[in-house]
Amino acid sequence: MTDLFQSAGLSSDAPRPLADRLRPQTLDEVVGQGHVLGPDGPVGRMLAQGRLSSIILWGPPGVGKTTIARLLADASGQEFHPLSAVFSGVADLKKAFEQARGRRAAGKGTLLFVDEIHRFNRAQQDGFLPVVEEGVITLVGATTENPSFELNAALLSRCQVMVLKRLDEDALEALLARAESAKGRALPLTCDAREALLTMADGDGRYLLNLAEEVLRLEPAEPLSTPQLGTFLQRRAPVYDKDREEHYNLISALHKSVRGSDPDAALYWLARMLGAGEDPLFLARRIVRMANEDIGLADPTAIHAALAAKETYEFLGSPEGELALAQAVVHLACAPKSNAVYKGWKAALRLAGETGSLMPPAHILNAPTRLMKDQGYGKGYEYDHDAPGGVSGQDYFPDAMKDRPVLYEPKDAGREAAIAERLERWRALRGKRRG
Repeated sequence: MTDLFQSAGLSSDAPRPLADRLRPQTLDEVVGQGHVLGPDGPVGRMLAQGRLSSIILWGPPGVGKTTIARLLADASGQEFHPLSAVFSGVADLKKAFEQARGRRAAGKGTLLFVDEIHRFNRAQQDGFLPVVEEGVITLVGATTENPSFELNAALLSRCQVMVLKRLDEDALEALLARAESAKGRALPLTCDAREALLTMADGDGRYLLNLAEEVLRLEPAEPLSTPQLGTFLQRRAPVYDKDREEHYNLISALHKSVRGSDPDAALYWLARMLGAGEDPLFLARRIVRMANEDIGLADPTAIHAALAAKETYEFLGSPEGELALAQAVVHLACAPKSNAVYKGWKAALRLAGETGSLMPPAHILNAPTRLMKDQGYGKGYEYDHDAPGGVSGQDYFPDAMKDRPVLYEPKDAGREAAIAERLERWRALRGKRRG
């Protein structure tokens, strides 16, 4: 196996980060990805059968995508050719393809590893199709973004997507044990501080080893406590990009927590998004949407609370105004829920599209001219305020509509329960008048 530092022209005793020195040398040493690499995993089965298809490794930073690709090349007996989509262009791809064809002619395969493959544009991604189809290369692409959104369908159809997991506590602990073994001493941390160190890494193995290396350089008289550890190290910034998938995952989690009437989870996801730098007004707009879509007339005050939170934030700004957003989120999560108006509106849109230009019934048309009166406009109209109970029971749908659809069906929740009772009486009255 060619050492990465040697291939870069550096001697083996050159200073190297701990994370690089502890890179796994076999696939068995990769932690946290047994569901993909193990004997029962898709990659494990491929290698056991002596084959390797083109794959896309999708996962968060620091879970071993580059290392896995390098080890797959070794395990399959292919030349490892790495490229980064950040620094490479069409010329680099053409050169890599030509070299791969040369190796193929000499009986050697090429595993072309493309880091951040989602950064290639659609035309560049199309360039992989013929060489993957012909078997000139085995493509292993790495991405932190959802391939469904970022990669061409044609390219995805030629590759298997392998989802790599964020490293859990057991996997991170295994990496710490390797670091301690390599250094020949334990991390100078209390048990609580060790747990805090794992939390700081936020599932990123490379970052954890970098943190461990910093701690191992220290020589405290006593093991460091959690507060002392915090003075030396910084917590890893949460993985979040406001125009990428994580943004949509977290706002979906917030919305569904409110819809599911869980104020605790809703506050957590709100805090996650605000802490990661999300635009508070984006959140305010989504909160207004929640009030309309998921609460509606079950609690008519919800929309006012949502709009008040938006106005309060605009007036106070951060961080004081964020409390108003939190208050609105809790109000909505604790409110009775109804999507009856939301469903009724969608049904009305469908019905309007299906029925075209049907005229209203003549009795509810205004008749400002004699001609219109002669045509029957307004004839038979009953003024509802003069009717017993304030409801005449007249029909207001077009005459040509044989069936009278029920578009709004209030739920037995909050204030809609009383609305449901009234509508039941009024609909029964209309049915009686229609005979």
